[in-house]
Formats: sequence, structure tokens, C-alpha cells
Amino acid sequence: MDVFLTGGTGLVGSSVLSALLADGHTVTALARSDDSSRALEAAGATVVRGDLTDTAVLAAAATTADGVIHTAAAADGTDAELDAGLLDAVLGALAGSGKPYVHTSGVWVHGAGTVDEDTPFDPPQLTAWRVPLNARVRAAADDGVRSVVIAPGIVYGRGLGLPNVVLGGPRDDDGALVLPGSGDQHWTTVQADDLGRLYALALASAAPGSYYLGVNGQNPTVREIGEAASRGTGGDGRVVGSSRQDTEARLGPLAAALDLDQQATGARARSELGWQPTGPSMLDELRSGSYATV
Repeated sequence: MDVFLTGGTGLVGSSVLSALLADGHTVTALARSDDSSRALEAAGATVVRGDLTDTAVLAAAATTADGVIHTAAAADGTDAELDAGLLDAVLGALAGSGKPYVHTSGVWVHGAGTVDEDTPFDPPQLTAWRVPLNARVRAAADDGVRSVVIAPGIVYGRGLGLPNVVLGGPRDDDGALVLPGSGDQHWTTVQADDLGRLYALALASAAPGSYYLGVNGQNPTVREIGEAASRGTGGDGRVVGSSRQDTEARLGPLAAALDLDQQATGARARSELGWQPTGPSMLDELRSGSYATV
């Protein structure tokens, strides 16, 4: 299959790219800069120049591809608008074709608690925009698109991603690492390479309109994450929680999402797609893996 991929240089997208190539697919990837083009070509992709605002480029690439995976994120507050424009272009191009389209959401849309794919949506303000777009993607199954939504947990690996929010946190006067929130909240997690495999499996065999949480079933507390981060950087494991107000002052709207106490298993992807996450845990990665400095 020739797959059109957005976000191929990001933590998620680069993992998806590797998984697709390992499965024998060819990949055409969107690149908006010379640096991105070089990185994608070095990884084995063919490059299409453009960005998420280039809807004509997106539509043309989707039309010629055998399937589309969207992992790109703007990270500047314009994701809702850009994703809506991308869906206009890509879903229109794929309508009636039966081709797969795999869309990236996030498990935060379900809010706090023990969640699965059937848990009602209760997103923090930061990710509320995802809910109507997820519905639009799934409804595209009625228009002849084999559409799939994947909602990853907190993605880790290669020393990148949200674990660095904990790792790079301030220290108090006694040298303890200051956590986002109390530290009692659980985070749903997924290792990047495992997540890439999930996307490849969904592209190949997920049913039209399907929806999967991309989580490995490991739900450490932020306190455990902070202790592992401290030890992995030569500290003694001491951590201290912080108030919602202090966390908001430091992290802005991200604070409400990071304060969610959330757990999930990812059982549906295992049972329906045969997904088997095997990567190291976030705690191991922090203590002695890609985030560790000692």
C-alpha cells in the first residue's frame, strides 16, 4: 500500500513511518521545510512539500494514495482549524473509495476516571475541539471511507514528549522535583514504537468507523513518574506536589489535562487488531532509558 502520512517527523509520526516501512508499505510524507524533507527521505519516505494549510496538496496526495494517516499537530493553538481543513480535503478525496483514513485524537477527551472507548466524552478545554472532529471522521464510514480514530495516551520514547514536562520541572528549596499537580493522578501511557504498530494494524484491518484507545495498560501516578525522572537524572527520587493554581501558572491550559486522574487498558485494540505492546514502560525509560542521564 502507498500511504500518505502527515507529521512524519514527530514522535508519533516517525514511529508510524517506521512501522509502515517494516510492513512493506511505501510512504509519501508531507514536509513543510528542507530539514523535514531531508529527515523523511533519510527515513525512507518520498516527500511531498506543503503544510496543513495546503488543502489542494492534501487532496491530491490523498487521491493518489492507497490510504492516509494523519498525525501532524500544529502546537500553536490552530489545530482545530487545521484539522477541520484537512478533513475537508482528505475525506472529500477519499469518499466512495473504500480506502483507509486513520486520524489522531487523544485519550484526554474522555476526562478523568477508568476509561475505555465507550466512556462518554468529558474533555478538558485544551482538547474539547477533538470531539466533533472525531465524530466527523467516524461518520465518514457512511461515505465510503474506511475511517479510523486512534486516541493515544501520553506518548513516550526517544527522550521526547510530555515526560519532559515532569523531567524539566522546577526544584523546591530542598531540591525535590516539583510535580504538575498533586502527583496522585494516574497517566495513561503508550510507548512510541508500540503506538506506531497500532497505526499500521489499524490501517491494514480496522473496520470502517472504528475507534481505539492507543494505551498500553500501564497507568503510573505522576508521583511515580517524578521519582523515576529524578533517579534517572542523578537525583534521590524526592518529589513534591503542587497546587492547581501553581501548575496553571507554570503550564497554562496544559495543567488541566495533566491533572486528569485517568486509567485505561487498551484491551479493544488487542482483541480486535491483535496489537501487542512490548516496549519498555515509561518508568523504565525515565530511570534507565532514553530520558536518563546517569
